[in-house]
Amino acid sequence: MSRRRETPVRPVDADPRYGSKVVTKFVNRMMLQGKKSTSYHNVYGAMTIVSEKSDKEPLEVFLKAVDNVKPMVEVKSRRVGGSTYQVPIEVRESRREALAMRWIINAARGRNGRSMKEKLSAELLDAFNSTGVAFKKKEDTHRMAEANKAFSNYKW
Repeated sequence: MSRRRETPVRPVDADPRYGSKVVTKFVNRMMLQGKKSTSYHNVYGAMTIVSEKSDKEPLEVFLKAVDNVKPMVEVKSRRVGGSTYQVPIEVRESRREALAMRWIINAARGRNGRSMKEKLSAELLDAFNSTGVAFKKKEDTHRMAEANKAFSNYKW
């Protein structure tokens, strides 16, 4: 964290196909080694597969999937006395979105076989239906925060 001044938040342009800033952020997070065109190709391909597999609009499925995976609370380690406590704290909106996207991408990369388009579309459909690895990660985070609710007086 900088001691001088806060870093300005860079504006993000809407993506060309769906006109959504959330899709652009997702593409930027998914990008490896600066290959944005490959990332766009995978995301748009996954959205096409999602539209074929479900009868809903692909952008609607995507936004609902990201929304289903967003965590409300998380735990942070706080050292008090000689022991470390896992203190539950609320997550601000920008971090919630970032965590959800990161979890969906990592879950898609961790799936077996096939192309990235198919793996990402399968994970998006799972997140849309409140199942899958990314949704389980959110549930585990919430469960850990609930278990450590007794230490919530240590947040500062």
